[in-house]
Amino acid sequence: MTPTACSAQLRLATLADVEALFAVRLAVTDNVLTREQLADLGITPASIAELLAAAPCAWVVEVDGEVVGFSLVDLVAGEVFALFVRPEWQAQGFGARLLAAAETALFRKHALIWLVTDGAPSVRANAFYQAQGWRQVAQLQGTDVRYEKSRSVKQHVEAT
Repeated sequence: MTPTACSAQLRLATLADVEALFAVRLAVTDNVLTREQLADLGITPASIAELLAAAPCAWVVEVDGEVVGFSLVDLVAGEVFALFVRPEWQAQGFGARLLAAAETALFRKHALIWLVTDGAPSVRANAFYQAQGWRQVAQLQGTDVRYEKSRSVKQHVEAT
């Protein structure tokens, strides 16, 4: 049985969620990286715990106590650093809810926010970000692309 988006809980991530974030990240089928590859990029349980302890910068969607997706931002850089939903929970609105939480936090500090993702045509994230109002602005190394989104007048008023 597939739950509806309203039966899921969106909340700030806590230190207790660190391993669940890694479980989600390692379960994805697009932009696949192993735990070792993440560690080579400096993404470890310790580094994520440090980020979570420093500021509210990550959100999870939970269904029946299980974390099924998360978003993580870099509040200083204005970047959506990560957004992942377990494959079996995709296409249920969880990604949009997680992205909205990330955008809200970033637009409190930045008029322009950004993210980098794999731009390969087969990667679902591209259509998702475009549908959420993000614009692809640059081709980066390999197949990576940069997306940007500007704060609207309404968001600016809400942020002040």
